[in-house]
Amino acid sequence: MFKPGPQNLITDIEGISVGHAEDQKVRTGTTVLYCPGSVTGGVDVRGGGPGLRDVEVLSPENLVGRADAVVLSGGSVFGLAAGDGIAKVLSKQNVGLKFTETMPAVPIVVGAILFDLVNGGDKDWGLETPYHDLGIKALEDAQSRNGKPFPLGNYGAGLGARAGNREGGVGSTSIDLGDGLIVGALVAVNCVGSVYMPDGKTYWAQPFAYGDELGGQKGNPNQDAALQPFPDDSKTGGSRPGTNTTIGIIATSAKLTSAECKRVAMMAHDGYARAIRPVHTLSDGDTIFCISGGTKEIPDGPRRSRAISEIGAAAADTIARAIARGVYEAQ
Repeated sequence: MFKPGPQNLITDIEGISVGHAEDQKVRTGTTVLYCPGSVTGGVDVRGGGPGLRDVEVLSPENLVGRADAVVLSGGSVFGLAAGDGIAKVLSKQNVGLKFTETMPAVPIVVGAILFDLVNGGDKDWGLETPYHDLGIKALEDAQSRNGKPFPLGNYGAGLGARAGNREGGVGSTSIDLGDGLIVGALVAVNCVGSVYMPDGKTYWAQPFAYGDELGGQKGNPNQDAALQPFPDDSKTGGSRPGTNTTIGIIATSAKLTSAECKRVAMMAHDGYARAIRPVHTLSDGDTIFCISGGTKEIPDGPRRSRAISEIGAAAADTIARAIARGVYEAQ
């Protein structure tokens, strides 16, 4: 029987840790997934206004095809500096590429940012934004947790996020597919669209929820038809290109190639469509990374194709659950 992993978090995949850091005055934060043992990675971007860091290293045709850390940050373009702080610390820890013994290690830190610059926080930071230090603190938090549970909702990149006109947040879920094959999701939800059905209470992702991860919510059999393209509780009034996004990470214990990680990330975007309405608009920067933990070998041949398709399908479901869970915890 399929069920969540022991923590029902992305950290159910071996070798992965997640940490947060926040600045309550600025009302922003950073979340980092630390994965130095990951064998490969991939990324897929669907939104019309993305903000990204070094994602081309994950393209199947390029050299590296993996990452030591994936950073999700608030702050729009300023939040990209969180990756600089993380890279500096990891290099000092000798994490990253080394071509000679005497050169500094070159960490591979990829990431994406969300827009939280108009949420009421104090953004008068002059020439010193908080994100460099937030990246360092988030990494310290991840390394100190060492794969243990981390909080959801208004933490890290989810602190200043908004889901439609409700509080957004960070969510995470996992699923155990059996025989050592686990898939997990981590998302920071700051979308234009609504995560709620027309009753304003039931999550679109509720049919995929497990146990009490959404408070034990049950479906409403008396729902109105979902005919309105932009629900009333979406950001219909002030949505401008690049001012919203849902950014996320899929991790799996399966040992995949970079191209297979890309395919899983592509399939995982279906989870956005199951949990948010509308999604992938010009005003969103929707992005999903996929990280292969590499502890579970997948046999070649037809069985491999089936396994990768199952991982991608599970990724979409865990993403949908994580979106709803992040918003639920933020409330």
